[in-house]
Amino acid sequence: MRVVLAEDLFLLRDGLARLLRAHDFEVAAAVESGPELSRVLAELELDVAVVDVRLPPTHTDEGLQCALEARRRRPGLPVLVLSQHVEQLYARELLADGGGAVGYLLKDRVFDAGQFVDAVRRVANGGTAMDPQVIQQLLARRSGDDRPLARLTPREREVLELMAQGRSNAAIAGRLVVTERAVAKHTANIFTKLGLEVSDDDNRRVLAVLAYLDQGR
Repeated sequence: MRVVLAEDLFLLRDGLARLLRAHDFEVAAAVESGPELSRVLAELELDVAVVDVRLPPTHTDEGLQCALEARRRRPGLPVLVLSQHVEQLYARELLADGGGAVGYLLKDRVFDAGQFVDAVRRVANGGTAMDPQVIQQLLARRSGDDRPLARLTPREREVLELMAQGRSNAAIAGRLVVTERAVAKHTANIFTKLGLEVSDDDNRRVLAVLAYLDQGR
């Protein structure tokens, strides 16, 4: 898989490039600024872009905006955004087109090589990888005044969290040490209680859950 990497801190950029190469990714470009990122996204063929939200010269949301513009030019372009802190607005912008193949991770996650590489692969393959802290904040924000969410059992909330991170039923079953049949039952109950259309498409159901959790912002 060909990756474009955008990170302004040299040591982190170099470390991520080495990590990706060690897991059989081809790092097609590793850049440190918004203008450089815009150029390589327009010129190179790639499978996924791993992008820091804040890049020079503005150090605001330059990286995110470059990625969003690239997705407007090339719908469905896989993008995994890295952020120092949970910024729900950035997560919403990334998910706004509903096309999938997106991820939002806190930079702390890159120190867990397996988790980071798994997220990159999932996004490159058209899936969704949302940071658990983003999901937890969305759940916490809505649980106080949202009756359908409040009706979920503790186990259903666990399944919902993992589902919204982009996990398949098999992955959720492995994490919770239950059968896939049990996960499927919990998933059906969640969709019923949240008033969402049941779907066998992992990415579509993740986007549906995220859209529900983000209502009423």
